[in-house]
Amino acid sequence: MTVSHGLTGVEDAGAFLARLTRLDPRALVRLRGDETLGRTTLWARLPWRVLVARTVAGAGPRDTTVAAAELLAELARGGVALPPERDREWRWALPPVGARVVERLVAADLWRVATAAAQTVRAAAAGGVRGRLVGQRLLREALLDHVAIVVTPEDGAPVEVPQRLVQAIVRMGFLGSVPEADQADDDRPVHVRLAGRWVGLSAPYGIAWLPAVDNLVTRLVSAHTKV
Repeated sequence: MTVSHGLTGVEDAGAFLARLTRLDPRALVRLRGDETLGRTTLWARLPWRVLVARTVAGAGPRDTTVAAAELLAELARGGVALPPERDREWRWALPPVGARVVERLVAADLWRVATAAAQTVRAAAAGGVRGRLVGQRLLREALLDHVAIVVTPEDGAPVEVPQRLVQAIVRMGFLGSVPEADQADDDRPVHVRLAGRWVGLSAPYGIAWLPAVDNLVTRLVSAHTKV
């Protein structure tokens, strides 16, 4: 008996899966369906340890993990079958329910931070950091751990948003497609969220989550862009 994936928001799911598999061809995707709402949230883990999620139309499986590439291929050919389950291979916790918004940004802030990061990488690759050559892996990790944004809620301590989260929403397409000339004026909301010890960035087309870790930041990269 064929088990259906239940997704009707095929275009949205396909966009999520296509971006995900370009970043990690072997990625898993966890489907968590809600029959009451008629929607399914797709969860995945990016290579730089960030969880990303997008909710699409259609009540899929209650909680099943499959290969992202296999589900993408099934959607691309118009099929309805759910690929073989890979539940045992999913090893990551999800953020708790009940997230709260602690700050509202605009998409232009994130475009600016992402652009500054790209410029920093190009400059470091060409001339090193403070005159010293830096390996690509070390440079990448230092950049991802760099605190790109700091917000201070009225009722709590400052919340640090590392570049890992910014890169996740940009590279997964969660900000949408905006012409480069218009990015500086993109005023669509992006929310900083907290759920327990998890920090999230909620953009128009998806959300990225990272568990807060003490002493996360490596301050190798000298350009400290803050909003």
